[in-house]
Amino acid sequence: MNDGTDHGSWSGRGTGAPPSTRTAPLPGMPSPATPGRTDDGSRPHRDANSGRSPKPRPTRRRRVVRGTVLLLAVLVTASAGTYVWADTELDQEVDLGALPDRAPDGKGTNYLIVGSDSRAGLSEQARKDLRTGSAEGRRTDSMILLHTGANGTTMLSLPRDSWVTIPPYVRPETGRSYRAEPDKLNAAFSLGGPGLLVRAVESNTGLHVDHYAEIGFAGFVGVVDAVGGVDMCLERDVQDDNSGADLRKGCQTLDGGEALAFVRQRKQEARGDLGRTRNQQRFLTALAKKAVTPGTLLNPARSFPTLDAGLDTLVVDKDTGLRDLMTLFRAMRGVTAGGGRQINVPVSDPAFATSKGSAVKWDDRRARTLFAELRDDRPVTLPQEK
Repeated sequence: MNDGTDHGSWSGRGTGAPPSTRTAPLPGMPSPATPGRTDDGSRPHRDANSGRSPKPRPTRRRRVVRGTVLLLAVLVTASAGTYVWADTELDQEVDLGALPDRAPDGKGTNYLIVGSDSRAGLSEQARKDLRTGSAEGRRTDSMILLHTGANGTTMLSLPRDSWVTIPPYVRPETGRSYRAEPDKLNAAFSLGGPGLLVRAVESNTGLHVDHYAEIGFAGFVGVVDAVGGVDMCLERDVQDDNSGADLRKGCQTLDGGEALAFVRQRKQEARGDLGRTRNQQRFLTALAKKAVTPGTLLNPARSFPTLDAGLDTLVVDKDTGLRDLMTLFRAMRGVTAGGGRQINVPVSDPAFATSKGSAVKWDDRRARTLFAELRDDRPVTLPQEK
């Protein structure tokens, strides 16, 4: 029976009885090894410096296991360091807790996702190449209210030209107060920034906004390029002089510039801005699917550029951290896997004549039903658009 002693590493001090006092082996059994010798009677090779026998070389399998463990440790450590850095770099400029007249909390979680037309971070040449124009400031280019809860995820697009009531506000530049008045939804953003936009969304839907996330043109392009482009299948050719879109029908990988042109174009959409919001939803879910794959999340060479590109123009509220953003992306990714719905707010007139020009008028009855379902985290009954 093996007593666990490694005779190959014996150092010259025998621990058993002297050879002359050992019991003779039974017939048919091999002779026990003499101390200081291997089983075949020869002396083991010793290290000339230490006087000890060298450790056996690790097997190929053991080397592979060790290398894999080391690689995973490096990846996890690097990824953790990347996320700690990114979490501290978030621009948490929006204080939702300081806003007056908030809608009461509902069930589930609501994210207001805003694509702004901020040119911050774009050079003059980039503005020309991307056909973004040279307007200063920030205006909304898209707005999506994303609800997550017990019945999956609902991506609800709010057309920027929606005719709503803007709550009373104070212009930050002048300090002048304004009463509540009807206007287009995107006017809330240009008049009072993210805070007034959140209040306008809450007061017109009754839904409490838990998190706010806004990204500008430069950040959008940077994220798409950092993940290696986004795969999209187009049902027809897309050409638009205003946005610079020039895409062919079929499946293809869009780079940052092409993606920005695609989500901004609306002139050739039969439903105008409503068709554009549908394209924006499709693209965001495809981007989320690409961004949260293991090949991106666990690869520092890809996750760092992705985060770095997005942080340039990403604005969130004070209670939103990187973990919340990852939850948001996973929720959007879940929509493509059948775990949610993509819808527009119900509309009764997409070309409603107003004192501020043509606007989008909501179908009040159907919209109220939808908002109540989301507030109570009940299944959404509004049919999903094809």
